[in-house]
Amino acid sequence: MTAAGGQPAWELLLPAAAAPARRRGRALQEALREAVRTGRLTAGTRLPSSRDLAADLGVSRGLVTEAYEQLTAEGYLRSDRGSGTWVGDAARAAAPEARGPADRGPAVRVDFRPGTPDLSLFPRSAWSAAHRSVMSRLPHGALGYPDPRGLPELRTALAAMLARRRGVVADPERLVVCSGVAQASTLLGFALHARGLRTVGIEDPGSPEHGRLFASTGLDALWLPMDEEGLLPGPLAASGVRAVVLTPSHQFPSGIAYSAGRRAALLDWARRVDGWIMEDDYDGDFRYDRAPVGALQGLDPRRVVYAGSVSKSLAPGLRLGWMLVPEGMVDEVVDRKRTMDLGNPALDQALLAEFVARGGYDRQLRRCQRAYRERRDALVAALRQELPGTRVSGIAAGLHVIARVPGRYGPPRSFLERAAAAGVALRPLEDYGTARPADGDVRLVIGYAHLGPAEIARGVRLLARACAPSGGGGGGRPAPTVPAGRTPTGGRSVSDTSD
Repeated sequence: MTAAGGQPAWELLLPAAAAPARRRGRALQEALREAVRTGRLTAGTRLPSSRDLAADLGVSRGLVTEAYEQLTAEGYLRSDRGSGTWVGDAARAAAPEARGPADRGPAVRVDFRPGTPDLSLFPRSAWSAAHRSVMSRLPHGALGYPDPRGLPELRTALAAMLARRRGVVADPERLVVCSGVAQASTLLGFALHARGLRTVGIEDPGSPEHGRLFASTGLDALWLPMDEEGLLPGPLAASGVRAVVLTPSHQFPSGIAYSAGRRAALLDWARRVDGWIMEDDYDGDFRYDRAPVGALQGLDPRRVVYAGSVSKSLAPGLRLGWMLVPEGMVDEVVDRKRTMDLGNPALDQALLAEFVARGGYDRQLRRCQRAYRERRDALVAALRQELPGTRVSGIAAGLHVIARVPGRYGPPRSFLERAAAAGVALRPLEDYGTARPADGDVRLVIGYAHLGPAEIARGVRLLARACAPSGGGGGGRPAPTVPAGRTPTGGRSVSDTSD
């Protein structure tokens, strides 16, 4: 037997034969599997008899026979009675995609792309204490298959917290624990599809992820235009859709809060067409100039499906979220949740219930708000100093801002290319909708929550140097001193008043 490249096959197995006696058989099987997977033993290669291979390797014949039988059962080898053992053709090695240095792109030195909180702020000590507390008293029966709606104690704790913090109408019996807003969208999409809907409206600009999630349930996404007050009622009514996804407390990505008049108009539309609004309250707790704007759901819980999660407040990796479902839709959503995953992990739910009930969640939100406000201020100050003329909006809340960089710093495509070459990762506003402005300005959605103040300042300096207008430096006049805990403009944007 000869391996690919002319190497005697038994040499591939010598390390396995030298393994400790207790694991020599398993090592031999692993070595044979790897040789077949990687193509070192090619399909159609005839293997030595068990007696010959055992003699070559210095192991017992029974060890080789057992390895042949196991790999034959798995499909790596085939055995024809009376004619020996051969390498089968079922295994196919996954050839790594060849990528040269140019394909990988420049290394990212500072990443301003939005969507990620500071994961180092996760409250490890408090979470560990909650874990110990839960494990000391959780009954054995609680570790069985959970209620697909969620553990009763978590639904009760979340309902109380959401009513207090977000002003929602929160009945624990209508609250469904889910794997973040992503699963909430999917659950709602299936329920709407079952009711005959085939299209859902999404904000333009907005999150493309909404469209992708609803597409997975058979619903098409229709971009609907906005103005400075929120989604426009006229185009919505003309579209014929009966369901929309909104981010009214802090619109993503523009940063505006829907006006009271626009909220009322959209609820009137939903009642008139027998429609539904999904409210994605992705970062509603993070507002820095005053108390957060209350949730839309509080105005009409029969027409609004409210969804939120701990992805921005704790960590997206926990995959814990919630949705408040109108009474007439609860059974459909719960049935779909049951068939989808049988419910979220019981231990994780019990941990979150403990964390919320003991006040840990409120303390975590206060800690994050202090850190993120400081970073927001650092970003605004750095943009003023390093990229003079940049207009910043959407700074009153959330974890990102909209920066409109003057066209003198370069056409948008050139600006983004130079930024990438300097190691600064950015997302243009155009990635989040259909609008393609022709004024030459560069519109960016800049995330700051995951970066410290010093890293923010360094990133903006790198950006300014890379994208400096021809004939001038990247910096500008020093920014005015900003008192600790305040924004340069009292919580509103630097050059306009939208938030």
